[in-house]
Amino acid sequence: MGMKRKYEKDAGRQEEKMKSMADVVYDYMDWAEIEAVTFSEESAPRSILGPRPVKEGILVQAFFPGRSRADIRTPDGKLTPMYLEDESGFFAGIIPAGKNGRIPRYRFVLYDAEGMADEEFADAYAFPCQITDKEEKKFQEGSWYDAAETLGAHVRTVHGVSGTYFAVWAPNAVRVSVVGDFNHWDGRYLQMNRTGSGIFELFVPGVGEGALYKYELKLKTGLVYLKADPYAAQSQEMPENASVIREPAYVWQDDAWMEKRKQAGSSTAAPVAVYEVHLGSWQKKADGTPCGYRELAQELPAYVGKMGFTHVELTPVMEYPDDASLGYATSGYFAPTSRYGSPEDFMSLVDAFHQEGIAVILDWVPAFFARGNEGLSSFDGTCLYEHLDPRQGVHPKYNTLIFNYGRKEVVGFLLSSALFWLKKYHADGLRINDVASMLYLDYGRPAGGWVANRYGGNENLEAEEFLQKLNTVIAKECPGTVTVAEENTGWPLVTGPVREQGLGFTYKWNNGCLDDYMNYIQLDPLFRGQHQDSLTFSMAYMYSEKFMLSLDHSRVQEEGAYLKLMPGYRESLKMANLRLTLAYMTVHPGKKLLFMGTEFGQSARWNPEEQLDWKECTEPLHAAVQDCTRALLQLYRSQPALYEEDFSADGFEWIDNLDWQRNLLIFLRKSRDGKNTLLAVCNFSNVEYDDFRVGVPKAGKYKEIFNSDALAFGGSGAVNPRVKASRPVEAHERENSIKVKIPPLGVSVFALRENG
Repeated sequence: MGMKRKYEKDAGRQEEKMKSMADVVYDYMDWAEIEAVTFSEESAPRSILGPRPVKEGILVQAFFPGRSRADIRTPDGKLTPMYLEDESGFFAGIIPAGKNGRIPRYRFVLYDAEGMADEEFADAYAFPCQITDKEEKKFQEGSWYDAAETLGAHVRTVHGVSGTYFAVWAPNAVRVSVVGDFNHWDGRYLQMNRTGSGIFELFVPGVGEGALYKYELKLKTGLVYLKADPYAAQSQEMPENASVIREPAYVWQDDAWMEKRKQAGSSTAAPVAVYEVHLGSWQKKADGTPCGYRELAQELPAYVGKMGFTHVELTPVMEYPDDASLGYATSGYFAPTSRYGSPEDFMSLVDAFHQEGIAVILDWVPAFFARGNEGLSSFDGTCLYEHLDPRQGVHPKYNTLIFNYGRKEVVGFLLSSALFWLKKYHADGLRINDVASMLYLDYGRPAGGWVANRYGGNENLEAEEFLQKLNTVIAKECPGTVTVAEENTGWPLVTGPVREQGLGFTYKWNNGCLDDYMNYIQLDPLFRGQHQDSLTFSMAYMYSEKFMLSLDHSRVQEEGAYLKLMPGYRESLKMANLRLTLAYMTVHPGKKLLFMGTEFGQSARWNPEEQLDWKECTEPLHAAVQDCTRALLQLYRSQPALYEEDFSADGFEWIDNLDWQRNLLIFLRKSRDGKNTLLAVCNFSNVEYDDFRVGVPKAGKYKEIFNSDALAFGGSGAVNPRVKASRPVEAHERENSIKVKIPPLGVSVFALRENG
């Protein structure tokens, strides 16, 4: 009996040895998993594709649709045949294990129909997930602030093999593949592996810089479609919309600037004069096409610096789909638009501004995003980034989609984007567009067309929390940068500290002040007096927020150039009113913003398709306005009284705000240490007042340091060339006074030098 058993065992061993390798491989096949792969419905392809140890060595499985022959090349150069286990293109083979049973670094060799080798590459499924459990947890919490360094497409070397790591969040997709020229845009190849948080990821060897790609998603319904990468570093130039693998390799020259920015901290006592620019229309090439980032870098920063601005604000440079728009409906939150060049090109522009001492603020739009099949909308077949209910998810004014701020992953996406521009692109601040539409659930909606919050109110509590977190994180991660809110509804504490329930912005556009002012200045001077409160009302709430006075693009786009909005039957009168406006905004408390072209009084309505009318700068009246603007900016930067105490009542004092019959406003601006006091006399009538007695705060000498009516600025020359010594004569309830000439439609600024 024992001999029989021994004989049977020996016979079994012999039979096993004789068994073909094809049969051995076949026995390892998991047909249910293979079917998921071949039907392109596998969310965890790494569980079957790629290598895994077996008794005979290393089992390697792969899916090559349309192929009938494939081999495995091991490090010693030997080829091991793979077996076609499924006619759809599923292959498997066994190679010898490496030292200590390790998996060797093998490559696939594919053959065409004639049996000729035509492709060779490493196995994408031989590389592990590059996202750690800690990172995934932070992603789900909305606190993975540098997610853009991993999600998206990143060229890297893994285990000595160069390639690109792809990762995208699409939790409700059945399957996600990365497609491009490298796999013939065939989503059956390179099916990505799903993590617990819904991120699909895969390292693809051999794919590198400059390759075009998209993600192919398959839904439970069987629908298959393509999407661009939400985290793409670059997009294909419109109207094409593929993502581009790009690792910007720019060598920055602004180390000193960045260190200075960091040391500056959160102080708001510095001068801030912003030049708002639309890159596509500031200047064109000779053929009428827009200048690129590098071309603009040669001209724009030097011009902004020469004029005397401290900051530049760029209307959206983030990628957007609609050429006819200004770019506020964003589609690429991590990519500068390819219309003007590459990421490195844009970096060079920012760097050039810093070399000129100009800080860069970018318009950034978390209020809504672009609709369209290629962008974020319905990304994985569900309302992933937006709300499902159109009463919450569709912007009533722009027909764009609204972010779901209650979803932590969406908040994390936006925070990562904001920090990306401040860190990666060295931007010095962000201007947040359309904040009001974020804060109010009923913004622009009819009764019954909105959804109340959990307390029955119209406040968007989730958006409020997001904005507070945004400003808190930016202040911590990027000290010295600023955030500016465009909010026009009177929401309280927009610039208030988050610890006091404020939103935490650095500055807020003062739309109310500018609206009142523009309504006033467009009146004929004869009728302005009875509307004097339109000018003085701004000081009633001036210190409720940290305001920025913004003569921005929205008005000139909708109503026409600021010059044309000025009254006057002669061009010279319009110019005088414009100079008056520019000067008044300069001496009024608050930081400053001026849209391009306004500095020289462009006549035509701004057209984003055409460049500014630079020829006008050669015409005397326009050149004079430009000189006036330059002088105002020099005045502003050189006088601490005009900026140090913008947000404190200690920096402002009325001398006379009641002289509505003469259309006069007279006030003081004062520096923090009290050593710099300026007297501003503003005349909104077209009448010159000679030997006009003005009460002054202290005895001393008053020297006119600016007059918007100077001949050099195109005015009538009603100036005060001689220093004015005060006299102990009461005026405006002051013990001392001076006599001055007040120019028509003008602003005069006097500096005090105290006696003794």
